[in-house]
Amino acid sequence: MKAVVIDQLGGVPELREVPDPVAPEGGEVARVRAAAIKNIERMLVAGSHYGSGQMSLPAQVGLDAVVQLADGRRVYTGATPPAGAMAEYLAVRPEMVAEVPDGVPDAVAAALPNAAVSAWFSLEHAAGVQPGAAVLVLGATGVTGALAVQLAKHQFGAGQVTAVGRDEARLHSLADQGADRVIRIGDLSDLGEAVRAVHTDRPIDVVLDYVWGPPAEQVLGALGNEELAAGFHRTRYVQIGEGAGATIELPAAVLRSAGVELVGQGAGSVPKEAFARVLPEILPTLFELLDRGVLGVQTVERPLAGVADAWLEPTSSGVRTVLVP
Repeated sequence: MKAVVIDQLGGVPELREVPDPVAPEGGEVARVRAAAIKNIERMLVAGSHYGSGQMSLPAQVGLDAVVQLADGRRVYTGATPPAGAMAEYLAVRPEMVAEVPDGVPDAVAAALPNAAVSAWFSLEHAAGVQPGAAVLVLGATGVTGALAVQLAKHQFGAGQVTAVGRDEARLHSLADQGADRVIRIGDLSDLGEAVRAVHTDRPIDVVLDYVWGPPAEQVLGALGNEELAAGFHRTRYVQIGEGAGATIELPAAVLRSAGVELVGQGAGSVPKEAFARVLPEILPTLFELLDRGVLGVQTVERPLAGVADAWLEPTSSGVRTVLVP
């Protein structure tokens, strides 16, 4: 069969012939219908992800996909290395699938899980969002950030959701998807002032940060206090992505002057019991919300044979590229 393969870190994946997958005990080999190109796969292939060092090269690419089983059902499933999901066929274990509703297109079903589960974990596990909470999403115009806005409002019951991002058109669309307030990242000093105004008007309980770098410095600075008599308010700051930079400068006074709790969310910071809920509980809920139109994710489809071009192709903010064999 044909599958997407990477020979060296930092290269561009290409489609080539690989051995056919072997059905696991009690499972089957299923036809892949759609596999999304996600940020985590781009980082793994580039060698910039902390998991890149565990890759055995050459390696097949792709962490998950929507496949069609022999009985006709469409299901979401993950790939077990050394196999990759960006392929014509994928070995599937029956206990490792989540059924896709009939009304959800293949590409959308493939684009949703990784981003939506990450957003779910950030809101529920890392941030502990409670109904009525004030949530700010930094990097809200990306795929995962946009889903975090929607989930915060419609699933976790946040009382106020502030979406922060660079893409003005996407920010306006988020105002219709759950954002109560939007802040466009332009001049960084203006960003800090805008966040401080929101925090003063209604103290922020949770920040989900998908960009880090200089924007994070401004947001964290806006959460700090300059008065010794300032009142206490706990704000949990969840670091998730690093699209604007891998490091920041954080004045010690920010953490001493305010109730800021800085935590991270990633594969190594989520307990196993949380991951155990993904297939039987979280994904069915997410697919139901998607089927009802509560959640939305924008996609663009590209043929599996055009993976090299799709990998290098610039996409609009908040749009996920999906490969279709």
